[in-house]
Amino acid sequence: MRRFANRHPFWTAILAVVGVVLLWMIFAIWPEGLEDAIGSKKIFLNALFNGITLGGLYFLVASGFTLIFGLMRNVNLAHGSLYLLGGYVGFHTANITGYWLLAFPVAFIVVGVIGVLMQVLVFRRIEGQDLRQTLVTIGISIVAADLMMWGFGGDFINISPPSWLSGPMDTFFVTAQKSDGTLVFLKYPMVRVVIFVAAVLLGIAMWLALNRTRIGMMIRAGVDDRDMLSATGARIQLVFAGVFAFGAGLAGIAGVVGGTFQSVAPGEDTRFLLASLVVVIVGGMGSIPARPWARC
Repeated sequence: MRRFANRHPFWTAILAVVGVVLLWMIFAIWPEGLEDAIGSKKIFLNALFNGITLGGLYFLVASGFTLIFGLMRNVNLAHGSLYLLGGYVGFHTANITGYWLLAFPVAFIVVGVIGVLMQVLVFRRIEGQDLRQTLVTIGISIVAADLMMWGFGGDFINISPPSWLSGPMDTFFVTAQKSDGTLVFLKYPMVRVVIFVAAVLLGIAMWLALNRTRIGMMIRAGVDDRDMLSATGARIQLVFAGVFAFGAGLAGIAGVVGGTFQSVAPGEDTRFLLASLVVVIVGGMGSIPARPWARC
């Protein structure tokens, strides 16, 4: 941040002003003239928080894709299909058992197992061949979309959260002030807030696992020089299969979250695959650098 400020002082000042204005619009009571010009503050806050919580969902999908693509250099364009499958598995698990929370581990395990099969049967055979990986996974995504259409139908389905997460929760954001001076506070869906917080905690846990644990060092070292890491006795293929399973499982969990936020339907796989690609492109292939294997 300091480096950017030193190199671009003008844009730093602009960003600072925009940040101050945004904070004022969030926490201050709007004057009547401003509401007449751009609309009510309630609509503004709902749109802002909807975008932030939707970003949490995109993070869940893209984190698994980034883990596989950014770290392992595996081009898995069937990642959106894993998301959609996780949504269907979570929907039927919640309906059959009646437990919404149970949908998450079941979707993680089922989709994670499919991820291991893909890594062993597909990616291990065409390792380092980006073009072949792209073409093969596009074919897998097309076949998977047709199979899910045949197996689950083409209707929009929604995963209902439990009663303790249903309904709005009171927040401390003021949306208006009545004539008698009483403040009106924003009410926001509790399930969105809880899932967004869970996504943030998951992101922190992933960063700590990759940068502060031995297994994270092994993963990054294997990307940097897998032959040298194998010479130390590490079972690099087993490590990579586990990483692929974890990344695919995250897509399955994201499918359950997406089915709870919005809905699950054919075509959602392509939508979230494109979102994941944008995240990887913006973040950069080297955003999770591999460190020397000797630090293991």
